[in-house]
Amino acid sequence: MLKTVRRTFASKSSGDFARMGVLLALAGLILFGALRYDNFLSPFNILSFLRYNSMFALIALGMAFVIMTGGIDLSVGGVAAMSSVVAAMLSPYHWAAGLAGGVGAGLLVGLLNGLVITKMRIQPFIATLAAMLAAYGTGLLLANNQSVSVSYDTGFTSIGQDDFLGFPIPAWIAIAAYVVGWIYLERRPSGRHILAIGDGEATANLMGLKVERTLLLVYVVSGVLAGLAGVILASQFGAGQPTEGVGWELFAIASVVMGGTLLTGGSGSVGATLAGALLLGLVFNILNFENGLGWISLSAYWQSVIRGGFLLVVVVLQARLMAKQPE
Repeated sequence: MLKTVRRTFASKSSGDFARMGVLLALAGLILFGALRYDNFLSPFNILSFLRYNSMFALIALGMAFVIMTGGIDLSVGGVAAMSSVVAAMLSPYHWAAGLAGGVGAGLLVGLLNGLVITKMRIQPFIATLAAMLAAYGTGLLLANNQSVSVSYDTGFTSIGQDDFLGFPIPAWIAIAAYVVGWIYLERRPSGRHILAIGDGEATANLMGLKVERTLLLVYVVSGVLAGLAGVILASQFGAGQPTEGVGWELFAIASVVMGGTLLTGGSGSVGATLAGALLLGLVFNILNFENGLGWISLSAYWQSVIRGGFLLVVVVLQARLMAKQPE
């Protein structure tokens, strides 16, 4: 019992250290950008940054809940791409039809992931990998392997392109999602069950927790948020894009682990996940400014290299911190 308490305390301490680190890194990058670039803190750059990165913040939130249980969801990029196509195809009927269709498509995939994992006992890595391939294939079939234009007559593009009270609507959506996620995780007993399952599914079962229902819920939430990201993608760029979303799952995982959430589960923070997503987005924003200055010239393909590098570094640091914990 004493060993368990020590291990829990060490895990919490390392998680708190990582969360403080990502906040300091985020503040440092903002200060660096403000001092180096003339228009870095301009309203245009700030609002554009928030509008675009809201999609990644949403999928990172869903991934955070999944990873807290000790699972993984590799399907989020494929779900976002497929949902963008569904939303674009339904947008001519009404903006609400496009929104409901895209979110509904994500919900369906999330539900299937949850059922396969909880009822068929398939490992999350395999189940969500299959779902990722199926989602990309479905999106390509629905779109006939091409972009699907959205309707500009029903107000659908307002979801991704318009502002409310001077703030991008996608950013408002992401903020609302994170507020709800924080309240659920920190203030609801069922939210704490997510972390308990990550600490040990067998132990959680012995405690009488509804493990299967909780796992089903987190995969549904991940699917819904990925679907919502797909809706924003279609409305923001004016088309459903079946080939988009490649590498989004890597961005989400990197955001989560940079926020101090352990890949083994049992620990995590909604706020730190948001900081991790913003930090990664800010790195690419700064690289764009550097490209503009002419000091460096990096193509968009370097984004995947950088994401992979960030993820590798953070995972190695996590592994070393875990190795130092009491047995």
